Amino acid sequence: MNVSRLTRLVLAAALCAPTFVMAQGPVKVEVWKTPTCGCCEDWVKHMRDNGFTVTTHDVQDTGPIRRNAGMADYGSCHTAMVDGYAVEGHVPARDVRRLLLEKPEAAGLAAPGMPLGSPGMDGPEYGGRKTPHDVLLVDKQGGARVYEAYR
Repeated sequence: MNVSRLTRLVLAAALCAPTFVMAQGPVKVEVWKTPTCGCCEDWVKHMRDNGFTVTTHDVQDTGPIRRNAGMADYGSCHTAMVDGYAVEGHVPARDVRRLLLEKPEAAGLAAPGMPLGSPGMDGPEYGGRKTPHDVLLVDKQGGARVYEAYR
């Protein structure tokens, strides 16, 4: 087995098992959101259900947090920080785990807007609707590339 195949297998196993990340202790996530945003609370629950320890901060305006995190052009309804990376919007826990395993030189991940079907935007009130969307890896200069496509 070559190294790249082994790397892919290890990464696939890690993405499927929240306990893999927890082996080194729970990963702490800080989230800034507005106090009345229900989809933000649903995303927080998604992250907790996937083994993350989440602290929330209710603020009236998430814009300054988003700008300071390097996510000004990729806005959603909440901004999180995890292990030095920004996570903007409804990014799945599996993508955050992958980010923490790969440790790319980047500002973080973003799911711009509020795509239906993403974690927190997938409750019964949305009737099973899904919007094709991308999770972006945002570099420290503000550029981005597709990190994971959801179709």
